[in-house]
Amino acid sequence: MTDALPPNAAVPARSRLDLYDALLCLKTREEVDAFLADLCTPAEVRAFAERWQVARLLDAGGKSYREIAAEAQASPTTVVRVARFLKEMPHQGYRLVLDRQSGVSA
Repeated sequence: MTDALPPNAAVPARSRLDLYDALLCLKTREEVDAFLADLCTPAEVRAFAERWQVARLLDAGGKSYREIAAEAQASPTTVVRVARFLKEMPHQGYRLVLDRQSGVSA
């Protein structure tokens, strides 16, 4: 497994791995909703959902960053940041999930 966060990140690696394992054991949207409601603030869940919508809109193409920001109710800065992660960052987490959801082999 590749450790996406730097080793000196504030959360110890074991704690991150424990969180990943907790997420992997969830089986339904309802379970994910309940877990995230306990784990995150409403603002954090909204931010995750906003970034995911931006990633999907960017991947679909055909819209300007300004149009995507308006449709996702996101800041232009968020759109630029998500676009950078989609194109340039080594983690490619957005790409992995976008491809899996569209049926592309990852």
